[in-house]
Amino acid sequence: MNFEFLQHIEWSKLVDLGIVYGLKVIGALAIFVFGKWIAKALTRVTKKAMEHAKVEATLVSFVGSMVYILLMVVVILAALNNLGVNTTSFVAILGAAGLAVGLALQGTLSNVGAAVLLIMFRPFKVGDFVEAGGTAGVVEEINMFSTIFKTGDNKVVIVPNSSVIGGNIVNYSAKETRRVDWTFGIGYDDDLKLAKKTLEEILKADERIHADPAPFVAVSELADSSVNFVCRAWVDTPAYWAVYFDTVEKVKLVFDEKGISIPYPRMDVHLDKEEHPA
Repeated sequence: MNFEFLQHIEWSKLVDLGIVYGLKVIGALAIFVFGKWIAKALTRVTKKAMEHAKVEATLVSFVGSMVYILLMVVVILAALNNLGVNTTSFVAILGAAGLAVGLALQGTLSNVGAAVLLIMFRPFKVGDFVEAGGTAGVVEEINMFSTIFKTGDNKVVIVPNSSVIGGNIVNYSAKETRRVDWTFGIGYDDDLKLAKKTLEEILKADERIHADPAPFVAVSELADSSVNFVCRAWVDTPAYWAVYFDTVEKVKLVFDEKGISIPYPRMDVHLDKEEHPA
């Protein structure tokens, strides 16, 4: 009888323990399932908010992944804690691992941080012609580690984001219009008024050049071998280089027609003849 009584007590304890831990397991599973659903919902909300703010797709994907991972870590720790597992040691291990990874990937993480700044503040976007990080070209891609440029001669240059954000950024495509500047020289013996009038007519005749602000032509310098004119005109940004090169060619052709010379640098050398005694 004593054996049967002890066996009955042990079985009762096992049942009680099973019920207690069973409830904890069910609670942990419920926390995990519900927490995972909350994590996905918050991730979707975060992505939609960033998309509504017109944030770059690369940053949306990256931030969404980071938010989901962090939330799932919290959910898993909460589920383990509900099972009675001491999560303090896990948190310490995760902190130490995060610190070690951060130190090991310091350069890489700096590029990631720079990518976040580039995409948030948007000094340029894909398709802009930009000078940054020692490179000038059209931006083809902004990823989490680098910015990819296509140069004028069709080369692909990959620049780390930290180099891009760490220096001056010149965005030639940021504004709808740009000012084109030229310097043309004529000879000192040429008709200055005729040359100025000719330059003004050339600029006004080009339909791509804006009438407001009006083109500007003025004598800028009396140089060593030429009288220099500065010419300025406003154009739509995409037409900048076409207008620049076409105008240089047009000026040369019209100057030739009107007999206006474009001098090249020259130096006059005077030799003094010395007389030697016989």
